[in-house]
Amino acid sequence: MTTHIYRADKLFDGFDFKENVCFAVKDGKISFDVDAHSDSIKPLSGLVVPGFIDVQVNGGGGAFFNAQQSSACLEKMLLAHGQYGSTAIMPTLITDKIEVMKAAADATAQAVANKQKGIVGIHFEGPHLSHPKKGTHSEQYIRPISQEEFAIYARQDLGIKMVTLAPETVPLEDIKRLVALGVKVSIGHSNADFDTTMAALHVGADGFTHLFNAMSAFTSREPGVVGAALWDDNSWCGIIVDGHHVHSTSAKLAIRTKQRGKIMLVTDAMPPVGTNDMEFDFFDGRKVIRTGDRLNSSTGELAGSVLDMSSAVRNTVNELEVSLSESLRMASLYPAQYLGLKAKGHLLEGADADFVVLDEQLFTQSTYIAGHQL
Repeated sequence: MTTHIYRADKLFDGFDFKENVCFAVKDGKISFDVDAHSDSIKPLSGLVVPGFIDVQVNGGGGAFFNAQQSSACLEKMLLAHGQYGSTAIMPTLITDKIEVMKAAADATAQAVANKQKGIVGIHFEGPHLSHPKKGTHSEQYIRPISQEEFAIYARQDLGIKMVTLAPETVPLEDIKRLVALGVKVSIGHSNADFDTTMAALHVGADGFTHLFNAMSAFTSREPGVVGAALWDDNSWCGIIVDGHHVHSTSAKLAIRTKQRGKIMLVTDAMPPVGTNDMEFDFFDGRKVIRTGDRLNSSTGELAGSVLDMSSAVRNTVNELEVSLSESLRMASLYPAQYLGLKAKGHLLEGADADFVVLDEQLFTQSTYIAGHQL
Protein backbone atom coordinates (compact mmCIF):
# COMPACT_ATOMS: atom_id res chain seq x y z
CA MET A 1 0.00 0.00 0.00
CA THR A 2 1.61 3.24 -1.18
CA THR A 3 1.46 6.25 1.11
CA HIS A 4 2.11 9.84 0.05
CA ILE A 5 2.42 12.67 2.57
CA TYR A 6 1.59 16.29 1.82
CA ARG A 7 1.82 19.59 3.64
CA ALA A 8 -0.80 22.17 2.66
CA ASP A 9 -0.15 25.84 3.31
CA LYS A 10 -3.89 26.17 3.74
CA LEU A 11 -6.62 23.54 3.62
CA PHE A 12 -10.40 23.74 3.52
CA ASP A 13 -11.83 20.40 4.65
CA GLY A 14 -15.39 21.20 3.58
CA PHE A 15 -16.24 22.79 6.90
CA ASP A 16 -13.26 24.77 8.22
CA PHE A 17 -10.08 26.43 7.00
CA LYS A 18 -6.82 25.18 8.49
CA GLU A 19 -3.21 26.27 8.03
CA ASN A 20 0.02 24.31 7.68
CA VAL A 21 -1.71 20.94 7.61
CA CYS A 22 -0.01 17.61 6.97
CA PHE A 23 -2.03 14.74 5.57
CA ALA A 24 -1.38 11.39 3.97
CA VAL A 25 -3.00 9.58 1.10
CA LYS A 26 -3.25 5.88 1.87
CA ASP A 27 -4.91 3.60 -0.66
CA GLY A 28 -6.81 6.51 -2.13
CA LYS A 29 -8.07 7.82 1.22
CA ILE A 30 -7.20 10.85 3.37
CA SER A 31 -5.49 10.34 6.71
CA PHE A 32 -4.23 12.89 9.18
CA ASP A 33 -2.28 10.25 11.15
CA VAL A 34 1.10 11.24 9.72
CA ASP A 35 4.65 11.96 10.73
CA ALA A 36 4.91 15.71 10.23
CA HIS A 37 8.72 15.44 10.27
CA SER A 38 9.01 12.94 7.46
CA ASP A 39 11.60 13.69 4.78
CA SER A 40 9.20 12.64 2.04
CA ILE A 41 6.59 15.35 2.56
CA LYS A 42 5.45 17.07 -0.64
CA PRO A 43 4.55 20.74 -0.15
CA LEU A 44 1.32 22.05 -1.67
CA SER A 45 1.44 25.82 -1.97
CA GLY A 46 -1.97 27.38 -2.28
CA LEU A 47 -5.37 26.40 -0.95
CA VAL A 48 -6.23 22.68 -0.89
CA VAL A 49 -9.97 22.07 -1.21
CA PRO A 50 -12.27 19.09 -1.79
CA GLY A 51 -12.59 18.09 -5.43
CA PHE A 52 -15.51 19.61 -7.30
CA ILE A 53 -18.50 17.45 -8.25
CA ASP A 54 -20.55 18.35 -11.31
CA VAL A 55 -23.91 16.64 -11.84
CA GLN A 56 -24.50 18.05 -15.35
CA VAL A 57 -21.72 17.64 -17.93
CA ASN A 58 -22.67 17.20 -21.58
CA GLY A 59 -19.16 17.38 -22.95
CA GLY A 60 -15.64 18.74 -22.76
CA GLY A 61 -12.27 18.49 -24.44
CA GLY A 62 -14.03 18.43 -27.81
CA ALA A 63 -16.05 15.35 -26.82
CA PHE A 64 -19.87 15.34 -26.80
CA PHE A 65 -21.64 12.45 -25.06
CA ASN A 66 -24.58 12.58 -27.50
CA ALA A 67 -22.17 12.27 -30.41
CA GLN A 68 -19.94 9.52 -29.04
CA GLN A 69 -20.94 7.01 -26.38
CA SER A 70 -17.65 5.41 -25.31
CA SER A 71 -15.11 5.20 -22.51
CA ALA A 72 -12.78 7.35 -24.61
CA CYS A 73 -15.39 10.11 -24.77
CA LEU A 74 -15.93 9.96 -21.00
CA GLU A 75 -12.17 10.10 -20.41
CA LYS A 76 -11.84 13.21 -22.60
CA MET A 77 -14.68 14.86 -20.73
CA LEU A 78 -13.21 14.06 -17.32
CA LEU A 79 -9.71 15.22 -18.25
CA ALA A 80 -11.06 18.46 -19.72
CA HIS A 81 -13.00 19.25 -16.57
CA GLY A 82 -10.35 17.82 -14.26
CA GLN A 83 -7.94 20.59 -15.21
CA TYR A 84 -10.50 22.97 -13.66
CA GLY A 85 -10.93 21.02 -10.44
CA SER A 86 -13.72 18.53 -11.18
CA THR A 87 -12.91 15.16 -9.64
CA ALA A 88 -16.33 13.54 -10.12
CA ILE A 89 -18.83 14.12 -12.92
CA MET A 90 -22.20 12.86 -14.04
CA PRO A 91 -21.90 12.53 -17.83
CA THR A 92 -25.14 13.96 -19.17
CA LEU A 93 -27.04 12.77 -22.23
CA ILE A 94 -29.61 15.24 -23.51
CA THR A 95 -32.80 14.22 -25.30
CA ASP A 96 -32.00 11.67 -28.02
CA LYS A 97 -33.01 8.41 -29.68
CA ILE A 98 -33.47 5.26 -27.58
CA GLU A 99 -30.48 3.66 -29.34
CA VAL A 100 -28.24 6.50 -28.19
CA MET A 101 -29.57 6.18 -24.64
CA LYS A 102 -28.75 2.46 -24.63
CA ALA A 103 -25.25 3.10 -25.97
CA ALA A 104 -24.65 5.81 -23.35
CA ALA A 105 -25.80 3.43 -20.62
CA ASP A 106 -23.42 0.73 -21.92
CA ALA A 107 -20.49 3.17 -21.98
CA THR A 108 -21.26 4.31 -18.45
CA ALA A 109 -21.58 0.74 -17.20
CA GLN A 110 -18.18 -0.07 -18.68
CA ALA A 111 -16.65 3.01 -17.04
CA VAL A 112 -18.17 2.13 -13.66
CA ALA A 113 -17.06 -1.51 -13.93
CA ASN A 114 -13.52 -0.41 -14.83
CA LYS A 115 -13.51 2.19 -12.04
CA GLN A 116 -12.74 4.86 -14.62
CA LYS A 117 -11.51 8.02 -12.92
CA GLY A 118 -14.17 10.50 -11.96
CA ILE A 119 -17.16 8.82 -13.60
CA VAL A 120 -19.78 8.25 -10.90
CA GLY A 121 -22.95 7.62 -12.92
CA ILE A 122 -25.11 9.00 -15.70
CA HIS A 123 -27.60 11.84 -16.03
CA PHE A 124 -30.34 11.52 -18.65
CA GLU A 125 -31.57 15.07 -19.25
CA GLY A 126 -34.75 14.12 -21.07
CA PRO A 127 -36.34 12.84 -23.23
CA HIS A 128 -39.50 13.14 -21.06
CA LEU A 129 -39.71 16.93 -21.19
CA SER A 130 -42.20 19.72 -21.89
CA HIS A 131 -42.38 20.94 -25.46
CA PRO A 132 -42.96 24.59 -24.40
CA LYS A 133 -39.83 24.47 -22.20
CA LYS A 134 -37.63 22.29 -24.39
CA GLY A 135 -34.94 24.95 -24.72
CA THR A 136 -32.38 23.74 -27.22
CA HIS A 137 -33.42 20.07 -26.94
CA SER A 138 -34.53 18.42 -30.18
CA GLU A 139 -38.34 18.39 -30.27
CA GLN A 140 -38.53 15.30 -32.45
CA TYR A 141 -37.09 13.10 -29.68
CA ILE A 142 -39.19 14.39 -26.76
CA ARG A 143 -41.54 11.55 -25.74
CA PRO A 144 -43.32 9.81 -22.83
CA ILE A 145 -41.55 7.04 -20.91
CA SER A 146 -41.83 3.67 -22.61
CA GLN A 147 -40.82 0.23 -21.35
CA GLU A 148 -37.59 0.60 -23.35
CA GLU A 149 -36.57 3.60 -21.27
CA PHE A 150 -37.65 1.89 -18.06
CA ALA A 151 -35.39 -1.04 -18.97
CA ILE A 152 -32.44 1.38 -19.08
CA TYR A 153 -33.43 3.13 -15.85
CA ALA A 154 -33.76 -0.25 -14.11
CA ARG A 155 -30.14 -1.19 -14.78
CA GLN A 156 -28.04 -1.69 -11.67
CA ASP A 157 -24.63 -1.29 -13.34
CA LEU A 158 -24.74 2.43 -14.09
CA GLY A 159 -23.55 3.89 -10.80
CA ILE A 160 -25.71 6.83 -9.77
CA LYS A 161 -28.71 7.26 -12.05
CA MET A 162 -30.33 10.65 -12.58
CA VAL A 163 -33.21 11.61 -14.87
CA THR A 164 -34.42 15.14 -15.58
CA LEU A 165 -38.11 15.19 -16.51
CA ALA A 166 -41.13 17.45 -16.69
CA PRO A 167 -43.69 16.22 -14.13
CA GLU A 168 -46.67 17.39 -16.20
CA THR A 169 -45.64 14.85 -18.87
CA VAL A 170 -44.91 11.90 -16.56
CA PRO A 171 -47.60 10.26 -14.39
CA LEU A 172 -46.95 10.21 -10.65
CA GLU A 173 -46.95 6.41 -10.74
CA ASP A 174 -44.06 6.49 -13.20
CA ILE A 175 -42.13 8.92 -10.99
CA LYS A 176 -42.70 6.57 -8.04
CA ARG A 177 -41.47 3.68 -10.18
CA LEU A 178 -38.31 5.57 -11.13
CA VAL A 179 -37.56 6.37 -7.49
CA ALA A 180 -38.14 2.72 -6.55
CA LEU A 181 -35.58 1.77 -9.22
CA GLY A 182 -33.00 3.96 -7.49
CA VAL A 183 -33.22 6.84 -9.96
CA LYS A 184 -32.72 10.39 -8.73
CA VAL A 185 -35.57 12.32 -10.35
CA SER A 186 -34.83 15.96 -11.08
CA ILE A 187 -37.45 18.39 -12.37
CA GLY A 188 -36.50 20.49 -15.37
CA HIS A 189 -37.50 21.63 -18.85
CA SER A 190 -40.96 21.85 -17.33
CA ASN A 191 -43.94 24.16 -17.67
CA ALA A 192 -45.71 22.57 -14.69
CA ASP A 193 -47.70 24.55 -12.18
CA PHE A 194 -46.82 24.66 -8.47
CA ASP A 195 -49.22 21.92 -7.39
CA THR A 196 -48.02 19.48 -10.06
CA THR A 197 -44.41 20.14 -9.12
CA MET A 198 -45.06 19.67 -5.40
CA ALA A 199 -46.90 16.40 -6.12
CA ALA A 200 -43.81 15.11 -7.93
CA LEU A 201 -41.65 16.06 -4.95
CA HIS A 202 -44.10 14.30 -2.62
CA VAL A 203 -43.59 10.98 -4.44
CA GLY A 204 -39.80 11.18 -4.47
CA ALA A 205 -38.41 13.70 -6.95
CA ASP A 206 -35.62 15.55 -5.11
CA GLY A 207 -33.86 17.86 -7.55
CA PHE A 208 -34.26 20.76 -9.96
CA THR A 209 -32.15 21.01 -13.10
CA HIS A 210 -30.53 24.42 -13.84
CA LEU A 211 -32.77 26.55 -11.62
CA PHE A 212 -34.66 29.33 -13.45
CA ASN A 213 -33.76 28.01 -16.90
CA ALA A 214 -36.38 26.14 -18.97
CA MET A 215 -38.99 26.09 -16.19
CA SER A 216 -42.21 27.92 -15.41
CA ALA A 217 -41.48 31.18 -13.60
CA PHE A 218 -42.55 32.46 -10.20
CA THR A 219 -45.47 34.88 -10.48
CA SER A 220 -47.92 36.50 -8.07
CA ARG A 221 -50.75 34.02 -8.60
CA GLU A 222 -48.82 30.94 -9.74
CA PRO A 223 -45.47 30.08 -8.09
CA GLY A 224 -44.60 27.63 -10.88
CA VAL A 225 -41.60 25.30 -10.89
CA VAL A 226 -39.29 28.08 -9.68
CA GLY A 227 -41.54 28.77 -6.70
CA ALA A 228 -41.70 25.08 -5.78
CA ALA A 229 -37.92 24.77 -6.08
CA LEU A 230 -37.33 27.65 -3.68
CA TRP A 231 -40.16 26.68 -1.31
CA ASP A 232 -39.29 23.02 -0.79
CA ASP A 233 -36.65 22.43 1.88
CA ASN A 234 -35.83 18.83 0.98
CA SER A 235 -34.76 19.17 -2.64
CA TRP A 236 -31.56 20.35 -4.29
CA CYS A 237 -31.22 22.91 -7.08
CA GLY A 238 -28.43 23.07 -9.61
CA ILE A 239 -27.58 26.57 -10.83
CA ILE A 240 -25.38 27.76 -13.71
CA VAL A 241 -23.38 30.78 -12.53
CA ASP A 242 -21.86 31.89 -15.83
CA GLY A 243 -23.36 35.37 -16.13
CA HIS A 244 -25.60 34.29 -19.03
CA HIS A 245 -28.09 31.73 -17.70
CA VAL A 246 -29.15 33.54 -14.52
CA HIS A 247 -29.08 37.23 -13.54
CA SER A 248 -26.84 37.76 -10.53
CA THR A 249 -29.68 39.20 -8.44
CA SER A 250 -31.90 36.19 -9.23
CA ALA A 251 -29.10 33.88 -8.17
CA LYS A 252 -28.48 35.87 -4.98
CA LEU A 253 -32.18 35.79 -4.14
CA ALA A 254 -32.31 32.02 -4.66
CA ILE A 255 -29.30 31.45 -2.41
CA ARG A 256 -30.82 33.70 0.26
CA THR A 257 -34.22 31.98 0.00
CA LYS A 258 -33.46 28.29 -0.46
CA GLN A 259 -32.62 26.05 2.49
CA ARG A 260 -28.87 26.28 3.08
CA GLY A 261 -27.00 23.34 1.61
CA LYS A 262 -29.50 22.73 -1.15
CA ILE A 263 -28.08 24.82 -3.99
CA MET A 264 -25.18 23.35 -5.93
CA LEU A 265 -23.07 24.69 -8.75
CA VAL A 266 -23.31 22.94 -12.11
CA THR A 267 -21.75 23.73 -15.47
CA ASP A 268 -24.13 22.23 -18.09
CA ALA A 269 -20.86 22.18 -20.04
CA MET A 270 -20.52 21.44 -23.73
CA PRO A 271 -17.60 20.13 -25.86
CA PRO A 272 -15.64 23.41 -26.21
CA VAL A 273 -14.63 23.41 -22.51
CA GLY A 274 -10.86 22.98 -22.41
CA THR A 275 -10.46 23.77 -26.13
CA ASN A 276 -10.37 26.74 -28.46
CA ASP A 277 -13.22 25.33 -30.55
CA MET A 278 -15.70 27.96 -31.68
CA GLU A 279 -18.53 25.68 -32.85
CA PHE A 280 -19.70 22.07 -33.01
CA ASP A 281 -22.42 20.09 -34.76
CA PHE A 282 -25.72 19.74 -32.94
CA PHE A 283 -29.16 18.22 -33.62
CA ASP A 284 -31.41 18.76 -36.64
CA GLY A 285 -28.60 20.13 -38.78
CA ARG A 286 -27.94 22.93 -36.29
CA LYS A 287 -24.61 24.12 -34.95
CA VAL A 288 -23.73 25.47 -31.52
CA ILE A 289 -21.64 28.61 -31.83
CA ARG A 290 -19.32 30.08 -29.21
CA THR A 291 -19.16 33.82 -28.71
CA GLY A 292 -16.69 34.60 -25.94
CA ASP A 293 -17.88 32.51 -22.99
CA ARG A 294 -21.41 32.04 -24.29
CA LEU A 295 -22.90 29.23 -26.39
CA ASN A 296 -25.97 29.55 -28.59
CA SER A 297 -27.63 27.22 -31.02
CA SER A 298 -27.73 28.49 -34.60
CA THR A 299 -31.49 28.85 -33.96
CA GLY A 300 -30.79 31.29 -31.12
CA GLU A 301 -31.32 29.41 -27.84
CA LEU A 302 -28.67 29.16 -25.14
CA ALA A 303 -27.09 25.74 -25.66
CA GLY A 304 -25.31 24.73 -22.48
CA SER A 305 -22.15 26.54 -21.48
CA VAL A 306 -18.37 26.68 -21.62
CA LEU A 307 -18.33 27.05 -17.84
CA ASP A 308 -15.96 25.05 -15.65
CA MET A 309 -16.30 24.48 -11.93
CA SER A 310 -13.42 26.65 -10.75
CA SER A 311 -14.88 29.52 -12.79
CA ALA A 312 -18.27 28.80 -11.24
CA VAL A 313 -16.71 29.09 -7.78
CA ARG A 314 -14.95 32.35 -8.68
CA ASN A 315 -18.15 33.80 -10.12
CA THR A 316 -20.09 32.82 -7.01
CA VAL A 317 -17.53 34.54 -4.78
CA ASN A 318 -16.94 37.60 -6.93
CA GLU A 319 -20.30 38.21 -8.62
CA LEU A 320 -22.76 36.77 -6.11
CA GLU A 321 -20.78 37.86 -3.01
CA VAL A 322 -21.09 34.44 -1.40
CA SER A 323 -18.37 33.52 1.11
CA LEU A 324 -15.51 31.38 -0.17
CA SER A 325 -16.36 28.56 2.23
CA GLU A 326 -20.00 28.43 1.09
CA SER A 327 -19.05 28.74 -2.58
CA LEU A 328 -16.69 25.78 -2.20
CA ARG A 329 -19.38 23.74 -0.47
CA MET A 330 -21.75 24.53 -3.35
CA ALA A 331 -19.18 22.96 -5.68
CA SER A 332 -18.28 19.92 -3.61
CA LEU A 333 -20.07 19.06 -0.36
CA TYR A 334 -23.63 19.82 -1.47
CA PRO A 335 -23.49 17.90 -4.77
CA ALA A 336 -21.85 15.01 -2.90
CA GLN A 337 -24.72 15.01 -0.43
CA TYR A 338 -27.25 15.17 -3.26
CA LEU A 339 -25.68 12.17 -4.98
CA GLY A 340 -25.17 10.24 -1.73
CA LEU A 341 -21.37 10.19 -2.08
CA LYS A 342 -20.55 10.14 1.60
CA ALA A 343 -16.77 9.85 1.14
CA LYS A 344 -16.58 12.78 -1.27
CA GLY A 345 -17.12 16.53 -1.04
CA HIS A 346 -14.98 16.90 2.09
CA LEU A 347 -11.45 16.13 3.30
CA LEU A 348 -12.08 14.62 6.70
CA GLU A 349 -10.34 11.48 7.98
CA GLY A 350 -11.12 8.53 5.70
CA ALA A 351 -12.53 10.64 2.85
CA ASP A 352 -11.68 9.87 -0.74
CA ALA A 353 -8.45 11.64 -1.65
CA ASP A 354 -10.09 13.82 -4.29
CA PHE A 355 -8.66 17.29 -3.86
CA VAL A 356 -7.72 20.42 -5.75
CA VAL A 357 -5.01 23.02 -5.23
CA LEU A 358 -6.18 26.58 -5.95
CA ASP A 359 -4.13 29.75 -6.19
CA GLU A 360 -5.07 33.04 -4.54
CA GLN A 361 -7.36 33.96 -7.43
CA LEU A 362 -9.09 30.55 -7.16
CA PHE A 363 -7.66 29.18 -10.40
CA THR A 364 -6.91 25.45 -10.37
CA GLN A 365 -3.22 24.60 -10.06
CA SER A 366 -3.49 20.82 -9.76
CA THR A 367 -6.16 18.15 -9.36
CA TYR A 368 -5.94 14.79 -7.59
CA ILE A 369 -8.37 11.89 -7.85
CA ALA A 370 -7.89 9.05 -5.32
CA GLY A 371 -4.54 10.67 -4.56
CA HIS A 372 -3.29 10.54 -8.16
CA GLN A 373 -2.56 13.83 -9.90
CA LEU A 374 -4.30 14.27 -13.24
